[in-house]
Amino acid sequence: MSFDVLQDKIRAMKNPTVVGLDPKPEYVPPQMRKECYDQYGETLEGAAEAIYRFNCGLMDALCDIVPAVKPQAAYYERLGWRGMEALERTIRYAREKGFFVIADIKRGDIGSTAQAYSDGWLGKTKVGSAERTAFDADCVTINGYMGSDAIQPFIETCKAEDKCLFVLVKTSNPSSGELQDMVAGDRVVYKVMGDLTERLGRGTAGRHGFHLTGAVVGATYPSDLRELRRRLEHTFFLVPGYGAQGGTAEDVQYAFNKYGHGAIVNSSRGIMCAWQKTGRGGSDYQQAARDAAVAMRDDIKQFVTIV
Repeated sequence: MSFDVLQDKIRAMKNPTVVGLDPKPEYVPPQMRKECYDQYGETLEGAAEAIYRFNCGLMDALCDIVPAVKPQAAYYERLGWRGMEALERTIRYAREKGFFVIADIKRGDIGSTAQAYSDGWLGKTKVGSAERTAFDADCVTINGYMGSDAIQPFIETCKAEDKCLFVLVKTSNPSSGELQDMVAGDRVVYKVMGDLTERLGRGTAGRHGFHLTGAVVGATYPSDLRELRRRLEHTFFLVPGYGAQGGTAEDVQYAFNKYGHGAIVNSSRGIMCAWQKTGRGGSDYQQAARDAAVAMRDDIKQFVTIV
């Protein structure tokens, strides 16, 4: 199963982290931005090309120490079709560099629409007598709060294509508790969603014991993270909220099982924008990103041992 692939990469690198590729044009170093604007003008095409080149440079610098990348679709959608083309190219390049690719799309819809999203991001689309892949990510994030029929089409595609997904369960944003912490019967809502996620994944456990249905659980609520880890033994966690949102390495340790397995921790701006803190105008953006990624890995190592 696909989470076996991710866990194997994490074990090989001793690094349970994923770099979020969530770039705004202003995150791109000035010289790279200028080169693209000189070529294409200050246009959406110029911005998309700058972001793509930046992504490639980051991945070149990180491919031997970080197992996965997580492009966030919204940052590409805001640039229209040119941005989506840059995202498709980014995913293709990431796979060439050996990264596990989590497409952070957070789609949530039902029936044929959910199937269409699943086909586009994970599966294949029938074109005449042929079947063609579009984005071909290894994994996606989805919003399952519409219920199981918003999740099931993705599960079926994952089974067919040996891929996986993360369902939003307990998110890292400050207002998540407005709905997710509400009591439903004898459980709170995020526990209901966690239980649903684990139940829908039954029968799909891979070599490492994890179902193909993972859960997004924020580092900003460590007590909830710890409880969900105990509750969802076979669920792989994607953990946002480390760094800029306030989550610490001490907090994220609760996402892992006793073997240091079953979770991957995200950082986006902390690595992408590390060059902004060095005072060198972006000429060192690759080394700055690499140093930040190593520091994050070593920070988590203080609390998590991967065996």
